[in-house]
Amino acid sequence: MGQLGFSEMLVIFIVALLVFGPKKLPELGKSLGKGIREFRKATDELKSTWEEQVKDIQAPLNDVKRDMHEMGQDLKTDFYKSVEAEHSNTASHETHGSSDIAQPTESTVPKEHV
Repeated sequence: MGQLGFSEMLVIFIVALLVFGPKKLPELGKSLGKGIREFRKATDELKSTWEEQVKDIQAPLNDVKRDMHEMGQDLKTDFYKSVEAEHSNTASHETHGSSDIAQPTESTVPKEHV
């Protein structure tokens, strides 16, 4: 719903003047203004409280996210080290003795992690 223009405001004023009369109209304006002010104040308070709650929740979540990422990196590093160790053990068996089993000639570790 868009903002009210001058013509719409004039129609509303005339209708209010006819319905409530000239004596009650200033009181109604004051009451309406006071109600709108209180509504905005309550809305701002609710918004600030909501933002504080989100900040309070976001900090621990960021810590957990960082910890999970670090654990994933540690697991990946350990996995690649064990694969490299296994590959070097397999390569040393091939050089010291002949084996009837064909061994892979390429590393099982992706090239970007070597």
